[in-house]
Amino acid sequence: MTHVLHRDLRNPLPMAVKAEGPYVIDSTGMRYLDASGGPAVSCLGHTHPKVIEAIRHQAGEIAFAYSAFFAHPVVESLADKLVAKAPAGLSRAFFVSGGSEAIEAAMKLARQYFLEIGQPSRRLFIARERSYHGNTLGALSLGHDVSRRQTYEPLLLPVTHISPCYEYRERRADETAETYGIRIADELEAAILRQGPENVAAFFAEPIAGSSLGCAEPVPGYLARLRAICDRYGVLLVFDEVMCGMGRTGHLYACAEDGVTPDILTMAKGLGAGYQPIGAFLAHDKIVSALEGGSGQLKHGHTYAGHTLACAAALAVQEAIEEENLLDRVKDLSVKLRARLDDSFGQHPHIGDIRGRGLFIGLEMVADRDTKQAFDPSEKKWLKLRQAAMQEGLICYPAGGCIDGKSGDHILLAPPFNLTDGQLDEAVEKLGKALKSTVG
Repeated sequence: MTHVLHRDLRNPLPMAVKAEGPYVIDSTGMRYLDASGGPAVSCLGHTHPKVIEAIRHQAGEIAFAYSAFFAHPVVESLADKLVAKAPAGLSRAFFVSGGSEAIEAAMKLARQYFLEIGQPSRRLFIARERSYHGNTLGALSLGHDVSRRQTYEPLLLPVTHISPCYEYRERRADETAETYGIRIADELEAAILRQGPENVAAFFAEPIAGSSLGCAEPVPGYLARLRAICDRYGVLLVFDEVMCGMGRTGHLYACAEDGVTPDILTMAKGLGAGYQPIGAFLAHDKIVSALEGGSGQLKHGHTYAGHTLACAAALAVQEAIEEENLLDRVKDLSVKLRARLDDSFGQHPHIGDIRGRGLFIGLEMVADRDTKQAFDPSEKKWLKLRQAAMQEGLICYPAGGCIDGKSGDHILLAPPFNLTDGQLDEAVEKLGKALKSTVG
């Protein structure tokens, strides 16, 4: 008997009781190698001593200082560290309790910015199909995950969605990667013109699409084209790096690899690595200047915004990544992981594509590799794969619906940055066994 309202009311979950580095241990003693960090969260594994000690120390000093009443040195230090490494122009940080809150805050900041500069008609948002931006109503409106949206459709905001960057299935045979990127980026311009540039506030995109599209990365020039279109019409560009950022690609900020700077950048998951609930956005100078020269206030907040203990944990996480040279380790492990995946599954009859950057890798499962035919969605191959992997002692992050919201199964891998080479081998071996029992 449980008094917890679990997500699945029919299928009980194993009881996690302990963790050791990249392993989660349940009440039966079963050990699971966490090769996805839950949903790309646990980038340092589960028992990093530096982070644990930072939490203990901060709890002994002051665990919570309400941000409407007090500033705190640890909050300032975390903001300093994030801004120092951010793309030029991103100069202020605002801390919340997770990714969905970060997206909601970014939406509200975009709206306030246009009020501050005297453009009150700008209230509309554009995002991409098969995206996921969070599970609050505003964030769910931006996202295009059909299964998560369908229950709440009558409550959602009107948001225009354009094509994602999904080269595996949507680049035409007569296109180069670059011309494909231009074609789909230009859908943003068309959407802005349809609604009237004077009415559009912001465009939201994950630089590397996460849970709903299995690590589909941008083709060369695509993000730059989006930036140019937003600049042409005065629309804010918001990059959602909640899942793909904070070192996951080998760069602290995923957009740095493409050399494109957004007006607002959101983050979460790897920011606190699961040790405390935390998310954030970074805002560009021009937005901060508009607020300073206007109302002088950010008209948004939560009780736990800038939570002291959470910021202390996140600061320790970021210090550990820096001190242990883990961004370089991500790049090294990425090469090794891709080589192992290519060797094991590059010609697998039921793996159509292996994609992503750094330690943010997706594998798309198909019924037929040659035709790219997807499995019948009623078979729920993604769910069967997850269950089979758990039986092998492997945590990965499969999902369905990447093609059209209903069909298309993929597996997301996002292991800790400090995984050993042997644990990398273990992850690929266990994934192979799970695939064999699921798709043959």
